[in-house]
Amino acid sequence: MAGSNDSDKGDKGRRRTNQRSSGPFVNHEAAIAFLNSTINVERVRPDKVSSEVWKLDRMHALMRELGDPQDGLEIIHIAGSKGKGSVCNMFEGALQGCGYTTGVFTSPHLVDVRERIRIGGLPITEQLFDDALSRCRVAAGAIEKEHGRATYFELLTAMALLVFAQDAVDIVVLETGLGGRLDCTNIVKPRIVGLTHIQLEHTLILGSTLEQIATEKAGIIKPGCYAISVPQDEAVLRVYREKAAEVDAVLSVIGDEILYTERFQSGIRSRPTGLICVGDESNGFEHVTVPLMGMHQAPNCALVLATIIKLRELGYDLPERGVLAGLSQIDQRARLECVMEEPRIYIDGAHTPESVRSVLQAVAANLDYESLFVIFGCAGDKDIDGMLAALASGADKVIFTKAAGNPRAVDPQELRSRAMNTELGMSDAAPSVREAINLAASVCNRAQDLILVTGSFYIAGEVKALIESRAARR
Repeated sequence: MAGSNDSDKGDKGRRRTNQRSSGPFVNHEAAIAFLNSTINVERVRPDKVSSEVWKLDRMHALMRELGDPQDGLEIIHIAGSKGKGSVCNMFEGALQGCGYTTGVFTSPHLVDVRERIRIGGLPITEQLFDDALSRCRVAAGAIEKEHGRATYFELLTAMALLVFAQDAVDIVVLETGLGGRLDCTNIVKPRIVGLTHIQLEHTLILGSTLEQIATEKAGIIKPGCYAISVPQDEAVLRVYREKAAEVDAVLSVIGDEILYTERFQSGIRSRPTGLICVGDESNGFEHVTVPLMGMHQAPNCALVLATIIKLRELGYDLPERGVLAGLSQIDQRARLECVMEEPRIYIDGAHTPESVRSVLQAVAANLDYESLFVIFGCAGDKDIDGMLAALASGADKVIFTKAAGNPRAVDPQELRSRAMNTELGMSDAAPSVREAINLAASVCNRAQDLILVTGSFYIAGEVKALIESRAARR
């Protein structure tokens, strides 16, 4: 973003000097401090974000300064409103299960920013992170006068592409940050584009209709690439088909061009699960267990398998046994992830009405409990009333809270006040995530009840960090 940050304006001169400075960081803490001094759109209200962010000129210039490392990478590019991170995680597992070294870039992180850049399933080391950020800082300083300051997300994207090229990974799975057409990841030339479900989200930036949002997402479809979409609203598919025809790309839709069925399997002999079939008998997958909890994950898993089928056609050796073994070992990463056994605490990053409702349905279908306590917090630019109405469909009690240090977070008391207009039952408010967890733990039956943390990846990440810190002290 060109221009000044909304906070710490008095430090602008010092920070500009830091961004242009050369040489390695003295330690990892210094690298993180520098990164955190840059403009982070994820933590800025949408109406406060300069339009300069949504231009790709600076990102193209930054990558040229680094030697355009992305041009030598084999890339699967993922865009959509919901399910992007889940798809990336499943790709990571499936490809590694077949012996391929993956480079995966996702956002946001839960505990450590290095989680966003993974090689072979693991966050890159602190040394690799610091070295890559140092190089990107120098490159950003070289283009700053003409193009403005590089943002937090631009630097992380550049770092990811740089280290993936340095390590010569076999396949890169690249998640867009926001939108697609003007997202800073959209400087790559992907082999395959994956399109997850479209919902009304980030409407102040992406548009107020499904068609407008789909147009932004479709911006990652490039000439000659293969694009694969999950089942979508017909208005969304019309946009995708028009874009594919415009750039001479091949678009396939799961359930249309690609055979697809799904069903829910009750847990008579094992845990309840989703089962899917994708593709034809000769090169497809039959009765595959969806590795993530909830039927809302079935189309996401189908997108991964449909892409695996396309990769096979392109010459990749991806035997079914390896794919399924890899899927069975994936990290849940705040997709109904159990982070504590007693009391049982699950975290999920759902932050739209549809995803909150899907998570509650998944919890009810897959887990046994007497009462469900939900710890909930969200950003102010989300569909708050829609999510509150969704919570009313399954929560026995909701404790509202907010993530620390996030100016976009809604005050817990405001959330509780707005919940009065819904059918939500018992509720409370806690000023911090730690206090919300303590409150829920103090009133729930540790053996029979369940605590679900949702509404924001920042809330989920803060809970995970607190529990990991507590376990480390024992």
